[in-house]
Amino acid sequence: MPICARRAAGAILGLTRLPPPEAILASFPGLPDAGPCDPVQERIRVMGGIDTPLELYSDPGAFREQAVRYLAENEAANNLLLGILAQLAAHTRDAAPYLALCTGESGIEGAAIRTPPMHLLLAQGASRRALEELAADLLQRSPDLPGVLGERAAAAAFAELWRERTGRGHVLAVAERIYELTAVVPPPAASGRMRRAGAADEPLLRSWIRAFQEESGAVSADPGRSLAARLLVDPAQGGMHIWEDGEPVSLAGYSGPTPTGIRIGPVYTPPDLRGRGYATTLVAQLSQALLRRGLQRVFLFTNLANRTANDIYQRIGYRPVADADQLRFL
Repeated sequence: MPICARRAAGAILGLTRLPPPEAILASFPGLPDAGPCDPVQERIRVMGGIDTPLELYSDPGAFREQAVRYLAENEAANNLLLGILAQLAAHTRDAAPYLALCTGESGIEGAAIRTPPMHLLLAQGASRRALEELAADLLQRSPDLPGVLGERAAAAAFAELWRERTGRGHVLAVAERIYELTAVVPPPAASGRMRRAGAADEPLLRSWIRAFQEESGAVSADPGRSLAARLLVDPAQGGMHIWEDGEPVSLAGYSGPTPTGIRIGPVYTPPDLRGRGYATTLVAQLSQALLRRGLQRVFLFTNLANRTANDIYQRIGYRPVADADQLRFL
């Protein structure tokens, strides 16, 4: 049976500053009423003035306004892309993001974003034509593109198009699975308690996040430092929670708000503290606390090579949505 909701749980668990669902929905102006953007100021046709289906956006808000309905049709599969768009709206970056839509007679056929120096991120359901347009444009703009992340078939198709144009092959960096949860199945409780991380925890969080990234193969431009700092000071974008059993023994973060949900990650327990149920209980309790705030769903990514984690998350109510591959170009 799902864990029963308790009205005061948000305050007890330190989640009172998480924005309510209506605030998250308001941050996606394309839902429910998407207004037009200025085609001159906010988007441009590419390929030297030749009219093409590919539109590039200079403003993340304008891109989100145009793309959010398309992305929300597969909200779980596109949760990472939606979450990054929310973060782009809240934080400036040194390098301008790459924001692209491919349109056709029937509407949007594909979407992609990139925040340099990261991999290209493909939205779920990109057509063959969209992938071809993206490859042709990025060959001119980012010939040193390091890789691509997307639904397995689309990522492989884009990588092959890139090989044809550049001669660069690719290797599988990480095979991932996207999960979605709408109700928590409570696991046997581990000893200890959950608490929100604070500024005093930042050195430990940085260390553990770096260890998580190294172990999982996650790509990061700034291992540990920026993620820990951002989630400690910007609760509108997420937060970090620690499981304590006499001392900190596990961490779980959440970030990347979508129209109706949010993504959990990273999740990390030091190797010598594993097998005691700390991370399982922490993720279950954090997931339930997020649902109690009125969110409809919670997402997470797993490394398919980690069979233990995949089994554990399914036992507490997470259900597979799609498989995604992170491919690194040679």
